[in-house]
Amino acid sequence: MFDYKLLAALAAVVEQNGFERAAQLLGLSQSAVSQRIKLLEARVGQPVLVRAVPPRPTEVGRRLLNHVQQVRLLERDVQGQVPGLAEGGGAERLRISINADSLATWWADAVASFCAEHRLLLEHVVEDQDVGLKRMRVGEVAACVCATERPVAGARSVALGAMRYRAVASPAFIARHFPEGAGATELARAPAIVFGPDDSLQHRYLAGLGVEGSFNYHLCPSSEGFLRLTSSGLGWGMVPELQVRELLDDGRVRELVPGRPVDVPMYWHHWHNGGPLLGELTRQLCRVAERVLVPRTD
Repeated sequence: MFDYKLLAALAAVVEQNGFERAAQLLGLSQSAVSQRIKLLEARVGQPVLVRAVPPRPTEVGRRLLNHVQQVRLLERDVQGQVPGLAEGGGAERLRISINADSLATWWADAVASFCAEHRLLLEHVVEDQDVGLKRMRVGEVAACVCATERPVAGARSVALGAMRYRAVASPAFIARHFPEGAGATELARAPAIVFGPDDSLQHRYLAGLGVEGSFNYHLCPSSEGFLRLTSSGLGWGMVPELQVRELLDDGRVRELVPGRPVDVPMYWHHWHNGGPLLGELTRQLCRVAERVLVPRTD
């Protein structure tokens, strides 16, 4: 039989990236949290954490975390059906891994009214769209928005559509670096802006123009900062059409090679046993995504 106090300690250590913050969250001492982890490991007969900075779940730890996420959602649904069970308890947070560009564009309109209606609290874990699913795989989140179609074991993947990206730069940057036009060779030589080490959009764009290999780039791990730096002339970059449309319309940025967007498919992943709440949220996201994202081309 599961001891959910022990499982809650495991979840807190992983989600809070350490024993100290986990202890604060649970209202316990660090020693008490450590003892609960040791007791859990004694009961399952193997380690549930890799003692690193931050601590990481082992394979069995990931399975237990996935179970905790699903139990939390099911408990919340039962509390909604039997209100007396929720007396004295706080709202449960739904932890979601999401890419920064979705968070900066369509996501807020998709979830704001839903969260208000269902009294739902969200905790967003920001990851690049190409690697966001790893958070779900290790049991840190209950759902994920990312570019990966194949779900993890025990989860479901739903296609939302695609985010369309355009290669843009400021007029001053274009005049300085591309006076004769933004050809493939010129683009590879001019400084680009890349979101982070896992961001491959610029690489994909250049490969589509026949350019392989390395290129010069700035790093900016902020969606809003990325757009600001691009429009200020620091470099050229791949920006979501949803985010840059107004700047394109008023001429503050220009598309480098018109008619050459990059579409990134977006998928919503959630646990099969997530209960009615996740099912309703999934339907809400699909309705909004159908309106604001572009159809997938694959």
